[in-house]
Amino acid sequence: STRDVPKNVSVSISPSGVIVEGDSVTLSCSSDSNPPAEINLPVNPVISISPSGEVVDEIKCFLSSIVCGKYKCKSRNKHGEKYSAVTLNVMYPPRSVSVSISPSGQIKEGDSVTLSCSSDSNPPAEISWFKENQSSAVGSGRIYSISKISSDHSGKYKCKSRNKHGEKYSAVTLNVMCELMINCILFTSKFSIF
Repeated sequence: STRDVPKNVSVSISPSGVIVEGDSVTLSCSSDSNPPAEINLPVNPVISISPSGEVVDEIKCFLSSIVCGKYKCKSRNKHGEKYSAVTLNVMYPPRSVSVSISPSGQIKEGDSVTLSCSSDSNPPAEISWFKENQSSAVGSGRIYSISKISSDHSGKYKCKSRNKHGEKYSAVTLNVMCELMINCILFTSKFSIF
């Protein structure tokens, strides 16, 4: 029989299709080799010698874990080694949603204010802006700008970050405080809604 470096090295994922954070996923690595190859998957650091040329590991995917990402399977015998790689694309709902205000500090009436919403999600989230006591969105997209701000703009603004796996909010309150209707200062406070 022919003795050579490993051939036909492949990695497969089961189940196939969309992987959502928290799912259990099975990775299989196989190769053709004579003599039998040592096959290594980084899920399990132990190198297994498999006459059948296959190694299977089950993992539970959490985005905070290093086990979810790109995997490289190494198949090695005394004649050489070959690699095959696969990437786990893990889907997850929005997290770490936050709102920032520019410019920061005190803003006088008549100035322009920009609210920015950021979040981490896969797939990328759709961003919508809502003002308290208004049922429809006042804006969409990561940036919401208010030009020539006045006391009419006072209130709580919510950023909604949403994808098909979930949604999360963060909010900021704009208060325009006027003294004798002359000097108007905008004070801001922000908080997250969990």
